[in-house]
Amino acid sequence: MRLMLLAASNRQPAWVSDGFDSYAKRLRGSLRLDLEEIPLARRPSAAAARRAAETEGKRMLASIPDAAHVVALTEDGTMWNTRELAARLRAWVALGRPVYLLIGGPDGLSESCLARADERWSLSRLTLPHGLARIAVAEALYRARSVLERHPYHRE
Repeated sequence: MRLMLLAASNRQPAWVSDGFDSYAKRLRGSLRLDLEEIPLARRPSAAAARRAAETEGKRMLASIPDAAHVVALTEDGTMWNTRELAARLRAWVALGRPVYLLIGGPDGLSESCLARADERWSLSRLTLPHGLARIAVAEALYRARSVLERHPYHRE
């Protein structure tokens, strides 16, 4: 199954790429996590923030196949513990469709992306830096898969 992380972002520091890649590589095999970066729109003023988020949203939506299951990462999403995420992952695999996980830019996800989402996931009540959110998603998915495979990576 293919998981695609769509992230509205400018280039991230090497430690972000290294962290994400470390966990994504561990997911190779029947479950694959890929990353597509959506370039940030220009924000010449605070008033342009909504317009920029909509531009980024259009770019994201253009990358998502019609049949994909979409999960928006948002503050108001559902927080899952590792076992609950493992159950979600099992359900996503059962769908037999690609799953697209969306991380918005500095102003969040557009209304059109939120409307397209089949579900919403919140990583934390904390506001996380964009790069750290990417790594957290990759690690959480790897840990959830470890639970499903009874791998010792996840200990209770």
